[in-house]
Amino acid sequence: MVFRHIFILSGLVLSAVLLLAGIVWPGVNWVWLIIGPLIVLGIHDLIQNKHTLLKIYPIVGHFRYLFESVRRELQQYFVESDLDGAPVSREFRSLIYQRAKKDNDTRAFGTIFDVYRDGYEWVNHSLAPRECIPTNLRIQFGRPDCVKPYDASPLNISAMSYGALSRNAVMALNRGAKLGNFAHNTGEGGISEWHLEYGGDLIWQIGTGYFGCRTPDGVFDPDLFTEQATQDVVKMIEIKLSQGAKPGHGGVLPAAKVTEEIARIRMVPIGEDVLSPPGHSAFSSPVELLQFVTQLRELSGGKPVGFKLCPGNRREFLGICKAMLKTGLRPDFITVDGGEGGTGAAPVELTNSVGMPLRDGLHFVHNALRGIGVRDKIRIIASGKAFSAFHILRMMVLGADTVNSARGMMLALGCIQSRSCNTDKCPTGITTQNPARYKQLEVTDKGMRVANYHHSSMETLTELLSILGKDQLEDLEPADINRRVNQGSVMNYAQLYPCIDEGCLLHTDCAPDSWASDWHQATAYSWR
Repeated sequence: MVFRHIFILSGLVLSAVLLLAGIVWPGVNWVWLIIGPLIVLGIHDLIQNKHTLLKIYPIVGHFRYLFESVRRELQQYFVESDLDGAPVSREFRSLIYQRAKKDNDTRAFGTIFDVYRDGYEWVNHSLAPRECIPTNLRIQFGRPDCVKPYDASPLNISAMSYGALSRNAVMALNRGAKLGNFAHNTGEGGISEWHLEYGGDLIWQIGTGYFGCRTPDGVFDPDLFTEQATQDVVKMIEIKLSQGAKPGHGGVLPAAKVTEEIARIRMVPIGEDVLSPPGHSAFSSPVELLQFVTQLRELSGGKPVGFKLCPGNRREFLGICKAMLKTGLRPDFITVDGGEGGTGAAPVELTNSVGMPLRDGLHFVHNALRGIGVRDKIRIIASGKAFSAFHILRMMVLGADTVNSARGMMLALGCIQSRSCNTDKCPTGITTQNPARYKQLEVTDKGMRVANYHHSSMETLTELLSILGKDQLEDLEPADINRRVNQGSVMNYAQLYPCIDEGCLLHTDCAPDSWASDWHQATAYSWR
Protein backbone atom coordinates (compact mmCIF):
# COMPACT_ATOMS: atom_id res chain seq x y z
CA MET A 1 0.00 0.00 0.00
CA VAL A 2 1.45 3.38 -1.00
CA PHE A 3 1.01 6.56 1.03
CA ARG A 4 -1.82 7.88 -1.16
CA HIS A 5 -3.94 4.88 -0.18
CA ILE A 6 -3.07 5.38 3.48
CA PHE A 7 -4.06 9.05 3.20
CA ILE A 8 -7.40 8.26 1.55
CA LEU A 9 -8.24 5.55 4.09
CA SER A 10 -7.17 7.57 7.11
CA GLY A 11 -8.94 10.68 5.76
CA LEU A 12 -12.23 8.80 5.41
CA VAL A 13 -11.92 7.22 8.85
CA LEU A 14 -10.94 10.51 10.54
CA SER A 15 -13.78 12.41 8.84
CA ALA A 16 -16.31 9.81 9.93
CA VAL A 17 -15.01 9.88 13.52
CA LEU A 18 -15.13 13.68 13.69
CA LEU A 19 -18.65 13.78 12.25
CA LEU A 20 -19.90 11.28 14.82
CA ALA A 21 -18.00 13.00 17.63
CA GLY A 22 -19.44 16.37 16.58
CA ILE A 23 -22.97 15.01 16.97
CA VAL A 24 -22.27 13.83 20.51
CA TRP A 25 -19.84 16.59 21.59
CA PRO A 26 -20.41 19.71 19.46
CA GLY A 27 -17.38 21.35 21.09
CA VAL A 28 -14.94 19.26 19.06
CA ASN A 29 -16.05 20.75 15.74
CA TRP A 30 -13.26 23.35 16.00
CA VAL A 31 -10.85 20.53 15.02
CA TRP A 32 -12.17 20.90 11.47
CA LEU A 33 -10.33 24.24 11.29
CA ILE A 34 -7.09 22.20 11.28
CA ILE A 35 -8.15 18.95 9.65
CA GLY A 36 -10.34 20.50 6.94
CA PRO A 37 -7.61 22.48 5.12
CA LEU A 38 -5.26 19.48 5.29
CA ILE A 39 -7.90 17.23 3.72
CA VAL A 40 -8.56 19.83 1.00
CA LEU A 41 -4.81 20.10 0.34
CA GLY A 42 -4.51 16.31 0.17
CA ILE A 43 -7.41 16.05 -2.29
CA HIS A 44 -5.79 18.75 -4.44
CA ASP A 45 -2.52 16.79 -4.40
CA LEU A 46 -4.33 13.64 -5.53
CA ILE A 47 -6.02 15.24 -8.53
CA GLN A 48 -3.25 17.57 -9.79
CA ASN A 49 -0.92 16.34 -12.54
CA LYS A 50 2.16 18.56 -12.25
CA HIS A 51 3.94 16.75 -9.40
CA THR A 52 4.03 12.95 -9.32
CA LEU A 53 5.59 13.02 -5.84
CA LEU A 54 2.54 14.82 -4.44
CA LYS A 55 0.12 12.38 -6.08
CA ILE A 56 1.90 9.47 -4.39
CA TYR A 57 2.68 11.32 -1.13
CA PRO A 58 -0.12 13.88 -0.61
CA ILE A 59 0.56 16.58 2.02
CA VAL A 60 3.91 15.18 3.24
CA GLY A 61 5.41 15.60 -0.23
CA HIS A 62 5.21 19.37 0.25
CA PHE A 63 8.02 19.20 2.80
CA ARG A 64 10.36 18.16 0.01
CA TYR A 65 9.49 21.22 -2.05
CA LEU A 66 9.77 23.42 1.04
CA PHE A 67 13.28 22.14 1.74
CA GLU A 68 14.16 22.56 -1.95
CA SER A 69 13.11 26.22 -1.92
CA VAL A 70 15.16 26.87 1.23
CA ARG A 71 18.10 25.06 -0.33
CA ARG A 72 18.02 27.36 -3.36
CA GLU A 73 18.23 30.38 -1.09
CA LEU A 74 21.19 28.92 0.79
CA GLN A 75 22.81 27.30 -2.23
CA GLN A 76 25.32 30.09 -2.81
CA TYR A 77 26.93 29.33 0.57
CA PHE A 78 27.72 25.71 -0.27
CA VAL A 79 30.25 24.52 -2.86
CA GLU A 80 29.88 20.92 -4.02
CA SER A 81 32.68 18.46 -3.26
CA ASP A 82 32.63 17.50 -6.95
CA LEU A 83 32.24 20.18 -9.62
CA ASP A 84 30.35 17.70 -11.81
CA GLY A 85 28.21 16.38 -8.98
CA ALA A 86 28.01 12.88 -7.56
CA PRO A 87 25.52 11.67 -8.47
CA VAL A 88 24.28 15.14 -9.52
CA SER A 89 25.09 18.30 -7.60
CA ARG A 90 22.39 20.58 -6.25
CA GLU A 91 23.35 23.23 -8.82
CA PHE A 92 22.86 20.99 -11.86
CA ARG A 93 19.80 19.24 -10.45
CA SER A 94 18.15 22.61 -9.90
CA LEU A 95 19.17 23.71 -13.40
CA ILE A 96 17.55 20.66 -15.01
CA TYR A 97 14.32 21.08 -13.03
CA GLN A 98 14.08 24.75 -14.00
CA ARG A 99 14.73 24.13 -17.69
CA ALA A 100 12.27 21.24 -17.79
CA LYS A 101 9.60 23.48 -16.25
CA LYS A 102 10.62 26.48 -18.40
CA ASP A 103 11.39 28.45 -15.24
CA ASN A 104 13.97 31.21 -15.17
CA ASP A 105 17.36 29.46 -15.02
CA THR A 106 19.58 32.53 -14.71
CA ARG A 107 21.72 33.19 -11.62
CA ALA A 108 22.66 36.37 -9.78
CA PHE A 109 25.88 37.20 -7.92
CA GLY A 110 28.13 34.96 -9.99
CA THR A 111 29.11 31.30 -9.73
CA ILE A 112 28.84 29.25 -6.55
CA PHE A 113 32.05 27.41 -7.48
CA ASP A 114 35.50 28.34 -6.21
CA VAL A 115 37.13 29.37 -9.49
CA TYR A 116 40.60 29.07 -7.97
CA ARG A 117 40.06 25.52 -6.88
CA ASP A 118 41.86 22.61 -8.58
CA GLY A 119 39.66 21.14 -11.30
CA TYR A 120 37.68 24.28 -12.14
CA GLU A 121 37.03 24.46 -15.90
CA TRP A 122 35.95 27.17 -18.35
CA VAL A 123 35.80 27.98 -22.08
CA ASN A 124 37.64 30.74 -23.89
CA HIS A 125 35.16 33.26 -25.30
CA SER A 126 35.81 35.28 -28.43
CA LEU A 127 35.63 39.04 -28.92
CA ALA A 128 34.14 38.25 -32.34
CA PRO A 129 31.12 36.00 -31.63
CA ARG A 130 29.36 34.45 -34.60
CA GLU A 131 25.72 33.58 -35.22
CA CYS A 132 24.88 29.90 -34.84
CA ILE A 133 21.43 28.45 -35.63
CA PRO A 134 20.21 25.54 -33.41
CA THR A 135 18.46 23.77 -36.30
CA ASN A 136 21.79 23.41 -38.10
CA LEU A 137 23.25 21.26 -35.33
CA ARG A 138 22.43 17.82 -36.76
CA ILE A 139 24.95 15.01 -37.13
CA GLN A 140 24.54 12.35 -39.82
CA PHE A 141 25.12 8.69 -38.93
CA GLY A 142 25.60 5.94 -41.49
CA ARG A 143 27.41 7.41 -44.47
CA PRO A 144 28.66 5.92 -46.75
CA ASP A 145 27.71 2.34 -45.82
CA CYS A 146 24.01 2.76 -45.01
CA VAL A 147 21.02 3.01 -47.31
CA LYS A 148 19.08 4.69 -44.50
CA PRO A 149 21.41 7.14 -42.68
CA TYR A 150 20.09 9.07 -39.68
CA ASP A 151 20.47 12.77 -38.87
CA ALA A 152 20.75 12.92 -35.08
CA SER A 153 20.47 15.68 -32.51
CA PRO A 154 23.63 16.50 -30.51
CA LEU A 155 21.76 15.40 -27.35
CA ASN A 156 19.65 12.22 -27.09
CA ILE A 157 18.16 9.94 -24.43
CA SER A 158 20.60 7.33 -23.17
CA ALA A 159 19.78 3.63 -22.81
CA MET A 160 17.20 2.83 -20.12
CA SER A 161 15.08 -0.31 -20.54
CA TYR A 162 11.38 -0.79 -20.08
CA GLY A 163 11.34 -2.89 -16.95
CA ALA A 164 13.97 -0.78 -15.27
CA LEU A 165 11.69 2.18 -16.14
CA SER A 166 7.90 2.18 -15.85
CA ARG A 167 5.62 2.27 -18.88
CA ASN A 168 4.62 5.87 -18.13
CA ALA A 169 8.25 6.93 -17.89
CA VAL A 170 9.03 5.26 -21.23
CA MET A 171 6.05 6.94 -22.87
CA ALA A 172 6.98 10.34 -21.44
CA LEU A 173 10.55 10.03 -22.69
CA ASN A 174 9.38 8.98 -26.13
CA ARG A 175 6.84 11.78 -26.28
CA GLY A 176 9.60 14.22 -25.39
CA ALA A 177 11.81 12.75 -28.12
CA LYS A 178 9.01 13.15 -30.65
CA LEU A 179 8.27 16.74 -29.64
CA GLY A 180 11.95 17.72 -29.65
CA ASN A 181 13.04 15.71 -32.71
CA PHE A 182 15.74 13.71 -30.94
CA ALA A 183 16.38 9.99 -30.34
CA HIS A 184 15.33 7.64 -27.56
CA ASN A 185 17.59 4.65 -26.83
CA THR A 186 15.46 1.68 -25.77
CA GLY A 187 18.03 0.05 -23.52
CA GLU A 188 18.59 -3.69 -23.79
CA GLY A 189 15.07 -4.64 -22.61
CA GLY A 190 13.54 -4.68 -26.09
CA ILE A 191 10.97 -2.55 -27.91
CA SER A 192 7.65 -2.34 -26.07
CA GLU A 193 4.35 -0.89 -27.21
CA TRP A 194 5.11 2.06 -24.91
CA HIS A 195 8.20 2.90 -26.98
CA LEU A 196 5.92 3.09 -30.02
CA GLU A 197 3.07 5.06 -28.46
CA TYR A 198 4.18 8.52 -29.65
CA GLY A 199 6.40 7.64 -32.61
CA GLY A 200 9.63 9.17 -31.33
CA ASP A 201 12.85 8.07 -33.04
CA LEU A 202 14.31 4.91 -31.49
CA ILE A 203 17.81 3.53 -31.17
CA TRP A 204 17.25 -0.17 -30.52
CA GLN A 205 19.85 -1.59 -28.17
CA ILE A 206 20.70 -5.30 -28.42
CA GLY A 207 22.33 -6.70 -25.30
CA THR A 208 23.76 -10.09 -24.40
CA GLY A 209 20.26 -11.41 -23.64
CA TYR A 210 19.00 -10.52 -27.16
CA PHE A 211 15.66 -9.47 -25.68
CA GLY A 212 13.06 -9.10 -28.39
CA CYS A 213 15.12 -11.08 -30.91
CA ARG A 214 16.01 -14.33 -29.14
CA THR A 215 15.18 -18.00 -29.41
CA PRO A 216 13.72 -19.81 -26.36
CA ASP A 217 17.23 -20.80 -25.30
CA GLY A 218 18.54 -17.21 -25.49
CA VAL A 219 20.34 -17.29 -28.85
CA PHE A 220 20.08 -14.46 -31.39
CA ASP A 221 17.16 -14.92 -33.83
CA PRO A 222 17.69 -13.12 -37.20
CA ASP A 223 14.02 -13.35 -38.21
CA LEU A 224 12.72 -11.77 -35.02
CA PHE A 225 15.41 -9.09 -35.29
CA THR A 226 14.38 -8.21 -38.85
CA GLU A 227 10.73 -7.98 -37.83
CA GLN A 228 11.56 -5.35 -35.20
CA ALA A 229 14.48 -3.53 -36.83
CA THR A 230 12.68 -2.75 -40.10
CA GLN A 231 10.03 -0.65 -38.34
CA ASP A 232 10.23 2.96 -39.56
CA VAL A 233 10.51 4.28 -36.01
CA VAL A 234 13.77 2.37 -35.44
CA LYS A 235 16.54 4.63 -36.77
CA MET A 236 19.72 2.91 -35.51
CA ILE A 237 20.80 -0.33 -33.80
CA GLU A 238 23.29 -0.45 -30.95
CA ILE A 239 25.01 -3.66 -29.77
CA LYS A 240 25.77 -3.39 -26.05
CA LEU A 241 29.14 -4.95 -25.19
CA SER A 242 29.35 -3.41 -21.72
CA GLN A 243 27.96 -0.52 -19.71
CA GLY A 244 29.54 1.96 -17.34
CA ALA A 245 27.46 1.04 -14.28
CA LYS A 246 28.75 -2.54 -14.28
CA PRO A 247 31.29 -3.22 -17.04
CA GLY A 248 31.96 -6.92 -17.60
CA HIS A 249 28.71 -7.76 -15.79
CA GLY A 250 25.40 -8.61 -17.46
CA GLY A 251 22.29 -6.53 -16.91
CA VAL A 252 20.00 -7.36 -13.98
CA LEU A 253 16.23 -6.95 -13.71
CA PRO A 254 14.91 -8.05 -10.28
CA ALA A 255 12.06 -10.56 -10.22
CA ALA A 256 9.80 -7.96 -8.58
CA LYS A 257 9.87 -5.97 -11.82
CA VAL A 258 9.32 -8.93 -14.19
CA THR A 259 5.61 -8.59 -14.87
CA GLU A 260 3.71 -10.76 -17.35
CA GLU A 261 4.02 -8.02 -19.98
CA ILE A 262 7.78 -7.54 -19.50
CA ALA A 263 8.33 -11.30 -19.59
CA ARG A 264 6.47 -11.38 -22.92
CA ILE A 265 8.48 -8.51 -24.41
CA ARG A 266 11.81 -9.93 -23.27
CA MET A 267 10.79 -13.54 -23.95
CA VAL A 268 11.80 -14.70 -20.46
CA PRO A 269 10.03 -16.53 -17.57
CA ILE A 270 7.71 -14.39 -15.47
CA GLY A 271 8.56 -13.63 -11.84
CA GLU A 272 12.24 -14.59 -12.01
CA ASP A 273 15.37 -12.44 -11.92
CA VAL A 274 16.46 -11.65 -15.48
CA LEU A 275 20.24 -11.97 -15.61
CA SER A 276 21.84 -11.08 -18.93
CA PRO A 277 25.01 -13.08 -19.68
CA PRO A 278 28.24 -11.10 -19.23
CA GLY A 279 29.24 -11.77 -22.86
CA HIS A 280 27.66 -12.30 -26.29
CA SER A 281 27.01 -15.72 -27.82
CA ALA A 282 26.59 -14.38 -31.39
CA PHE A 283 30.32 -13.62 -31.73
CA SER A 284 33.54 -14.45 -29.90
CA SER A 285 36.26 -12.27 -31.47
CA PRO A 286 36.76 -8.75 -32.88
CA VAL A 287 36.39 -10.01 -36.46
CA GLU A 288 33.14 -11.82 -35.59
CA LEU A 289 31.85 -8.66 -33.87
CA LEU A 290 32.30 -6.69 -37.09
CA GLN A 291 30.67 -9.49 -39.08
CA PHE A 292 27.71 -9.32 -36.69
CA VAL A 293 27.54 -5.54 -37.18
CA THR A 294 27.42 -6.08 -40.94
CA GLN A 295 24.75 -8.76 -40.59
CA LEU A 296 22.52 -6.47 -38.51
CA ARG A 297 22.98 -3.63 -41.00
CA GLU A 298 21.76 -5.90 -43.81
CA LEU A 299 18.88 -7.38 -41.78
CA SER A 300 17.67 -3.91 -40.78
CA GLY A 301 17.50 -2.72 -44.37
CA GLY A 302 20.61 -0.56 -44.29
CA LYS A 303 20.27 1.34 -41.02
CA PRO A 304 23.30 2.54 -39.01
CA VAL A 305 24.65 -0.13 -36.63
CA GLY A 306 27.25 0.36 -33.93
CA PHE A 307 28.26 -0.90 -30.52
CA LYS A 308 28.46 0.45 -26.99
CA LEU A 309 31.20 -0.28 -24.47
CA CYS A 310 32.90 1.03 -21.40
CA PRO A 311 36.59 0.77 -22.42
CA GLY A 312 38.69 -1.45 -20.21
CA ASN A 313 41.57 -3.53 -21.55
CA ARG A 314 43.13 -1.33 -24.24
CA ARG A 315 44.38 -4.34 -26.23
CA GLU A 316 40.84 -5.61 -26.74
CA PHE A 317 39.61 -2.40 -28.34
CA LEU A 318 42.77 -2.16 -30.40
CA GLY A 319 41.99 -5.71 -31.53
CA ILE A 320 38.70 -4.36 -32.92
CA CYS A 321 40.69 -1.66 -34.71
CA LYS A 322 42.95 -4.31 -36.25
CA ALA A 323 39.88 -6.28 -37.29
CA MET A 324 38.61 -3.19 -39.13
CA LEU A 325 41.88 -2.98 -41.03
CA LYS A 326 41.97 -6.69 -41.89
CA THR A 327 38.34 -7.06 -42.98
CA GLY A 328 37.42 -3.59 -44.23
CA LEU A 329 34.29 -3.84 -42.08
CA ARG A 330 33.39 -0.99 -39.74
CA PRO A 331 30.63 0.01 -37.34
CA ASP A 332 28.77 3.19 -38.18
CA PHE A 333 29.20 4.46 -34.63
CA ILE A 334 30.72 3.59 -31.26
CA THR A 335 29.06 4.61 -28.00
CA VAL A 336 31.53 5.19 -25.17
CA ASP A 337 30.20 4.79 -21.63
CA GLY A 338 32.07 5.86 -18.51
CA GLY A 339 33.17 3.60 -15.68
CA GLU A 340 31.70 6.05 -13.15
CA GLY A 341 28.33 4.46 -13.84
CA GLY A 342 24.94 5.84 -14.73
CA THR A 343 21.33 5.12 -13.83
CA GLY A 344 21.81 1.34 -13.64
CA ALA A 345 22.05 -0.23 -10.18
CA ALA A 346 25.25 -2.21 -9.58
CA PRO A 347 27.54 -3.52 -6.83
CA VAL A 348 29.58 -0.69 -5.31
CA GLU A 349 32.89 -2.16 -6.42
CA LEU A 350 31.79 -2.26 -10.07
CA THR A 351 30.40 1.26 -9.98
CA ASN A 352 33.40 2.77 -8.22
CA SER A 353 36.40 0.81 -9.41
CA VAL A 354 35.89 -0.89 -12.80
CA GLY A 355 36.26 0.58 -16.29
CA MET A 356 37.77 3.76 -17.71
CA PRO A 357 36.11 7.02 -16.62
CA LEU A 358 34.23 8.63 -19.49
CA ARG A 359 36.72 11.33 -20.42
CA ASP A 360 39.63 8.89 -20.49
CA GLY A 361 37.66 6.28 -22.43
CA LEU A 362 36.36 8.84 -24.90
CA HIS A 363 39.84 10.24 -25.49
CA PHE A 364 41.27 6.73 -25.96
CA VAL A 365 38.62 5.59 -28.49
CA HIS A 366 38.88 8.85 -30.43
CA ASN A 367 42.67 8.49 -30.67
CA ALA A 368 42.56 4.79 -31.56
CA LEU A 369 40.31 5.54 -34.52
CA ARG A 370 42.57 8.43 -35.51
CA GLY A 371 45.56 6.11 -35.29
CA ILE A 372 44.13 3.69 -37.86
CA GLY A 373 42.84 6.47 -40.11
CA VAL A 374 39.08 5.83 -39.82
CA ARG A 375 37.94 8.53 -37.39
CA ASP A 376 36.18 10.44 -40.16
CA LYS A 377 34.17 7.33 -41.10
CA ILE A 378 32.90 6.36 -37.62
CA ARG A 379 30.77 8.50 -35.32
CA ILE A 380 31.37 8.53 -31.56
CA ILE A 381 28.59 8.91 -28.99
CA ALA A 382 29.52 9.86 -25.42
CA SER A 383 27.17 8.38 -22.82
CA GLY A 384 26.93 9.85 -19.33
CA LYS A 385 27.66 12.87 -17.14
CA ALA A 386 25.78 15.35 -19.33
CA PHE A 387 23.56 17.76 -17.44
CA SER A 388 24.32 21.09 -19.11
CA ALA A 389 25.39 22.45 -22.50
CA PHE A 390 28.91 22.92 -21.14
CA HIS A 391 29.08 19.19 -20.37
CA ILE A 392 28.00 18.41 -23.94
CA LEU A 393 30.61 20.78 -25.35
CA ARG A 394 33.30 19.28 -23.09
CA MET A 395 32.66 15.78 -24.43
CA MET A 396 32.64 17.03 -28.00
CA VAL A 397 36.09 18.63 -27.75
CA LEU A 398 37.34 15.24 -26.53
CA GLY A 399 36.01 13.51 -29.64
CA ALA A 400 32.26 12.92 -29.26
CA ASP A 401 29.97 13.66 -32.19
CA THR A 402 26.81 13.40 -30.08
CA VAL A 403 25.98 12.89 -26.41
CA ASN A 404 23.48 10.63 -24.63
CA SER A 405 22.05 11.54 -21.23
CA ALA A 406 20.14 9.27 -18.85
CA ARG A 407 20.26 11.05 -15.49
CA GLY A 408 19.50 14.43 -17.03
CA MET A 409 16.40 13.03 -18.75
CA MET A 410 15.28 11.24 -15.58
CA LEU A 411 15.59 14.47 -13.61
CA ALA A 412 13.53 16.22 -16.30
CA LEU A 413 10.85 13.56 -15.67
CA GLY A 414 10.86 14.51 -11.98
CA CYS A 415 13.38 12.07 -10.48
CA ILE A 416 14.48 13.19 -7.00
CA GLN A 417 17.40 10.73 -6.75
CA SER A 418 15.96 8.71 -3.90
CA ARG A 419 18.25 5.90 -5.14
CA SER A 420 15.49 3.30 -4.77
CA CYS A 421 15.49 2.41 -8.49
CA ASN A 422 16.09 -1.30 -7.87
CA THR A 423 13.52 -1.66 -5.06
CA ASP A 424 10.32 -1.10 -7.10
CA LYS A 425 9.41 1.69 -4.63
CA CYS A 426 10.34 4.74 -6.70
CA PRO A 427 8.56 7.75 -5.11
CA THR A 428 8.08 9.48 -8.46
CA GLY A 429 6.74 6.54 -10.53
CA ILE A 430 9.75 6.47 -12.87
CA THR A 431 11.55 3.22 -11.98
CA THR A 432 8.73 1.02 -10.71
CA GLN A 433 6.31 -1.54 -12.07
CA ASN A 434 3.81 -0.85 -9.27
CA PRO A 435 0.71 0.60 -11.00
CA ALA A 436 -0.23 2.51 -7.84
CA ARG A 437 2.97 4.47 -8.34
CA TYR A 438 3.69 4.68 -12.08
CA LYS A 439 0.11 5.63 -13.02
CA GLN A 440 0.58 8.88 -11.10
CA LEU A 441 3.30 9.98 -13.57
CA GLU A 442 1.43 12.20 -16.03
CA VAL A 443 2.80 11.35 -19.48
CA THR A 444 1.69 14.51 -21.33
CA ASP A 445 3.18 16.95 -18.83
CA LYS A 446 6.40 14.98 -18.20
CA GLY A 447 6.95 14.42 -21.92
CA MET A 448 6.77 18.17 -22.45
CA ARG A 449 9.30 18.69 -19.67
CA VAL A 450 11.75 16.31 -21.35
CA ALA A 451 11.33 18.25 -24.60
CA ASN A 452 11.77 21.56 -22.74
CA TYR A 453 15.01 20.38 -21.14
CA HIS A 454 16.38 19.23 -24.50
CA HIS A 455 15.33 22.44 -26.26
CA SER A 456 16.90 24.66 -23.61
CA SER A 457 20.13 22.62 -23.66
CA MET A 458 20.36 22.97 -27.44
CA GLU A 459 19.73 26.70 -27.29
CA THR A 460 22.48 27.10 -24.69
CA LEU A 461 24.87 24.89 -26.68
CA THR A 462 24.24 27.13 -29.68
CA GLU A 463 24.91 30.18 -27.53
CA LEU A 464 28.19 28.70 -26.30
CA LEU A 465 29.29 28.05 -29.87
CA SER A 466 28.48 31.63 -30.79
CA ILE A 467 30.38 32.93 -27.78
CA LEU A 468 33.38 30.85 -28.85
CA GLY A 469 33.26 32.49 -32.29
CA LYS A 470 32.15 29.29 -34.04
CA ASP A 471 29.08 28.45 -36.10
CA GLN A 472 29.25 24.64 -36.24
CA LEU A 473 30.15 21.77 -33.95
CA GLU A 474 32.96 20.58 -36.22
CA ASP A 475 34.91 23.74 -35.35
CA LEU A 476 35.26 22.78 -31.68
CA GLU A 477 38.78 21.87 -30.56
CA PRO A 478 40.35 20.71 -27.27
CA ALA A 479 42.13 24.04 -26.73
CA ASP A 480 38.71 25.69 -26.24
CA ILE A 481 38.46 24.36 -22.66
CA ASN A 482 40.81 25.20 -19.76
CA ARG A 483 41.28 23.47 -16.42
CA ARG A 484 42.99 24.74 -13.30
CA VAL A 485 45.40 21.90 -12.53
CA ASN A 486 46.65 23.52 -9.34
CA GLN A 487 46.97 27.01 -7.88
CA GLY A 488 49.88 27.90 -10.12
CA SER A 489 48.99 26.05 -13.31
CA VAL A 490 46.24 26.21 -15.93
CA MET A 491 46.20 23.84 -18.93
CA ASN A 492 43.82 23.46 -21.82
CA TYR A 493 42.39 20.15 -23.01
CA ALA A 494 44.80 19.97 -25.95
CA GLN A 495 47.62 19.81 -23.37
CA LEU A 496 45.80 17.53 -20.94
CA TYR A 497 44.50 15.15 -23.61
CA PRO A 498 47.02 15.18 -26.48
CA CYS A 499 45.99 13.50 -29.75
CA ILE A 500 48.14 11.01 -31.61
CA ASP A 501 48.90 11.59 -35.28
CA GLU A 502 46.36 10.51 -37.88
CA GLY A 503 47.28 7.06 -39.23
CA CYS A 504 50.28 6.59 -36.92
CA LEU A 505 49.23 3.05 -35.91
CA LEU A 506 49.27 1.90 -39.53
CA HIS A 507 53.05 1.80 -39.45
CA THR A 508 54.78 -0.24 -36.76
CA ASP A 509 57.66 2.15 -36.30
CA CYS A 510 55.36 5.21 -35.98
CA ALA A 511 53.24 4.05 -33.02
CA PRO A 512 53.75 6.31 -29.97
CA ASP A 513 55.66 4.67 -27.12
CA SER A 514 52.58 4.71 -24.85
CA TRP A 515 50.61 2.80 -27.52
CA ALA A 516 53.23 0.45 -28.96
CA SER A 517 53.01 -2.41 -26.45
CA ASP A 518 49.19 -2.67 -26.48
CA TRP A 519 49.08 -2.29 -30.28
CA HIS A 520 51.60 -5.08 -30.86
CA GLN A 521 49.77 -7.46 -28.48
CA ALA A 522 46.30 -6.78 -29.91
CA THR A 523 44.86 -9.32 -32.34
CA ALA A 524 41.85 -9.26 -34.63
CA TYR A 525 41.01 -12.92 -34.04
CA SER A 526 40.81 -13.08 -30.26
CA TRP A 527 39.88 -10.84 -27.33
CA ARG A 528 43.03 -11.95 -25.50
